[in-house]
Amino acid sequence: MSFDWHAGPITRSTPLDKNYRNTQKVRQFLVNECGKAFKFDRALMAWIKSGAPSNMGDVADEWMRTRR
Repeated sequence: MSFDWHAGPITRSTPLDKNYRNTQKVRQFLVNECGKAFKFDRALMAWIKSGAPSNMGDVADEWMRTRR
């Protein structure tokens, strides 16, 4: 069974799967990790869809890395 991106608990170790969705719960997690300035952008979405990140911690770290 795939992860429920709308209701499941999202942590830094939550693995990304082929059913990944940008939900309000994902956005809330990333705002908590990255700060109020977090916004999805095309570059981040392309990176996520590329298969490079393996978990949500990787996503948060990439967003922070590109904002330095």
